[in-house]
Amino acid sequence: MASETQKPIPREVLSPERRRFLGRISLVLSAICAVIVGIPVVGFIFGPLIAPEQDVWRAVGAVGNFKAGETVSVSFLDPSPMEWAGVSALTAAWLRRLDSGGFVAFSVNCAHLGCPVRWLPKADLFMCPCHGGVYYADGSVAAGPPPRGLFKYPVRVRNGQVEILASAVPIE
Repeated sequence: MASETQKPIPREVLSPERRRFLGRISLVLSAICAVIVGIPVVGFIFGPLIAPEQDVWRAVGAVGNFKAGETVSVSFLDPSPMEWAGVSALTAAWLRRLDSGGFVAFSVNCAHLGCPVRWLPKADLFMCPCHGGVYYADGSVAAGPPPRGLFKYPVRVRNGQVEILASAVPIE
């Protein structure tokens, strides 16, 4: 067998005009991609500054439905639900009717990491099952890692209905 020598494949040299054209096409396509990705990012950053979410009062039941000294769970619609949210658009609070006739509402989320707290009526305490957070009946911290007490919702009575000011709950 005789060894065949392979001839190098000739490369076409790109002309300067062709290189310039392809460079410009690359820049235009890169700019288009940057705009496509950038518009939602800019909207996410500046959207809340332009149109902040509005707080809304949500009715949770008639005044007569709540007994004095009793703490119950109430559900209400999130202030900014998406049309497709379904059941996940509901949020909840712990509502207590005070002996004086007024109301106080606490977030169901622990101030530590946002786990749901439960009310233990026999102990008169809120307990967080995740990390052992304990809150007194007034929402203040009794034990565990929470940095502060439970978030309190503003509550009012209007036209015989108890209403809670639905807003975002701060979690640290």
